[in-house]
Amino acid sequence: MGEIFTTQSERTDLPLVVMPVVIESMIEPFKRNFALLENVARVRMYEDFTLDEDTIVERCEDADAVMVVGFHCTDSILDRLRAKCYAFGGTGVASYINLDKAKARGIRVCNVVHYGDHAVAEHTMALLMELARHVGDLDREVKGGGWDGNDGYELYGKKLGVIGLGGIGRTVARIAGAFGMKVSAWNSHVPAQVFSDLNVTPVDDMNELIAGSDVVSIHMPLLDSTRGIVTAENLAALRPGTLFINTARAEIIEPGALLARLRHGDIPAALDVFDHEPLAADDPLCSIPGIVLTPHTAWRTDGAYVGITRQVVRSIAAYCKGEDFNVVV
Repeated sequence: MGEIFTTQSERTDLPLVVMPVVIESMIEPFKRNFALLENVARVRMYEDFTLDEDTIVERCEDADAVMVVGFHCTDSILDRLRAKCYAFGGTGVASYINLDKAKARGIRVCNVVHYGDHAVAEHTMALLMELARHVGDLDREVKGGGWDGNDGYELYGKKLGVIGLGGIGRTVARIAGAFGMKVSAWNSHVPAQVFSDLNVTPVDDMNELIAGSDVVSIHMPLLDSTRGIVTAENLAALRPGTLFINTARAEIIEPGALLARLRHGDIPAALDVFDHEPLAADDPLCSIPGIVLTPHTAWRTDGAYVGITRQVVRSIAAYCKGEDFNVVV
């Protein structure tokens, strides 16, 4: 076990906030923000990382509030703890905490918003560049004594179809425009002025968007209304050779539909999110050629950590003061 960082430990009159695990790079940003909890709550932060559920429960058993960073807060964790507030260090909290169960038990759940628009958009472009130019493969080739190289896929003039034109999707559209790509997006509850400002073409039908794109990238938030919104029928519209990227949530896609489509072997894809995380080494996705996988890391940048840590701590402070901040349920 790593070090345990505490604040105001002698103030047993204050509510206890526990962070059972933490990503090392976030330790200092969190410490800088704990001043927001002075005379509001005491903090216990474990400065290591584990996914062992029993360890997480043991560390949080006396917590009034829990900061959830990097681990899934399963139903059994909720059942075994008495905490009444969970502050999640991300936006798509629905895939990390059962919101219906939390609401039924009178538990507050908070998230963070717009902290990682640039972080996730940049990772999306990194995945796109890897699919287009195979830099990782070329690096391994040269270091292994090879010099054959390979042909790249030029992005200039290619058509990018964006599904989800929120903060991240808009940032991707701007970057892609700078590459000289022609950007279109699914026209779903997006003001016309947004398309105009970004020089993005609205497309009403998702099948039409997908079929007309050279690259398809998903950026929708996970909500009840978006769960499974990209269907097997939609994915059937992918033309062979279309590059497919998902840095949003796996649950946006109909269960099993993406694996079935990728098994055809004609769609180069890059994924940062999965139905089950961590992804098992024997998962079928790992054996499909031409697929690039990263461990749900798009959000992890120095800039994103600043926004995440401050919002997580602010949501805890608001809860302890009887106020609202970034409340989901």
